[in-house]
Amino acid sequence: MAEYLFIVPLFVAIAIGWWLGKKQQGWSVKRRPAHTLSAEYFNGLDYLLNENVDQAIESFIRALEINSDTIPAHLALAKLFRRKGDVERAIQIHQNLLARPDLNRTDFMRVQMALSRDYYAVGLLDRAENLLQEIIKAQTTKSTRHNALSLLIRLYEKESEWQEALETAEKLSVDERRKLANELAHYCCELAEQALQRKQYQQATQYLKKADAFDGAKVRMGLMNARIAMSMGQWKQAIRHLKQIPQYDKLFVSEVIPLLRQCYTEQGQLAEYVNYLKVLLGQAPSTTVMVELAEMIHQEQGSYAAGAFITEELKRRPSIKGFNRLIDLHIEYGSESAQDSLQVLRSLTGQLEASKPVYRCNSCGFSGRTLLWHCPSCKQWGTTKPIQGLEGE
Repeated sequence: MAEYLFIVPLFVAIAIGWWLGKKQQGWSVKRRPAHTLSAEYFNGLDYLLNENVDQAIESFIRALEINSDTIPAHLALAKLFRRKGDVERAIQIHQNLLARPDLNRTDFMRVQMALSRDYYAVGLLDRAENLLQEIIKAQTTKSTRHNALSLLIRLYEKESEWQEALETAEKLSVDERRKLANELAHYCCELAEQALQRKQYQQATQYLKKADAFDGAKVRMGLMNARIAMSMGQWKQAIRHLKQIPQYDKLFVSEVIPLLRQCYTEQGQLAEYVNYLKVLLGQAPSTTVMVELAEMIHQEQGSYAAGAFITEELKRRPSIKGFNRLIDLHIEYGSESAQDSLQVLRSLTGQLEASKPVYRCNSCGFSGRTLLWHCPSCKQWGTTKPIQGLEGE
């Protein structure tokens, strides 16, 4: 972090030096000597080389005040303040620039865009939204308009205003929307979740169809389509949706099993369910599939057969969850003298399993016991998946 705080001011110092040098070339003999005009700049460099970042910034600001025609350098300094967390100073710089009567339209829009980022960073979302709306409506450069639309989409995402985010995305070009396909698909899924909570199944289905058009969030859409079908008693359709999910991502097979069990149970087709579990164990092996198949063996053949099955599977794919189920089965058919010891062991291993996270974000590593489609740490969509290995699936 300290290295970052040194590099960024160095870049700003170079920009300021370039601007001051360029202006000094045009000054007449009657004006202040060049060495006086650039004294603060060299003081700032000295502070910077001695890693006195705050004092260096103050010197650069004074150097800019000597020559106020350096808008890019002002913007660079304000950006530095924002990244350091001193957003109030960044806002002050941008507001001072906007108050200048000689500011041309292009620079005015650039400063407004920077100010909207300040407001967004400090949580003044209403102010940021108003500024961004003004920029979008104005005749500005393609780059500034794109930046304003992108930030406004993130702002609506932060406020969970999914419909507004989708409508704003419609103003982007086709190529720009394609880059946001995954995010936009999840926005549609969020709207579908809200409709599901209201039991508006038809509306939820429409949102999911719109999500499908963005070609993203396939696993989430599959799970939601299955839930809608199950809510309407359409068990075959739900099974069809659920069977597609391992094709999209094998890691989510653990999310499919409980729903599949309910669907096959409602149809009275448990034998077909067992056959599909055997297929899954080969195509998308996981602890959840293994334990579920052991449960079906347990119901048909008893504890010993189920325990023998788990023992063989654990040799190939060891896991705490599978080991705990094996202990449970040994407690069922084991001797009374062994049961007490096994129950103590099961208590300890149960606590171990309960303390471990179930899901992990593949982007930043954030983990927890709840499946979150939007990572609360890195803010990425669809990067959280069931954990694999000894402590997971």
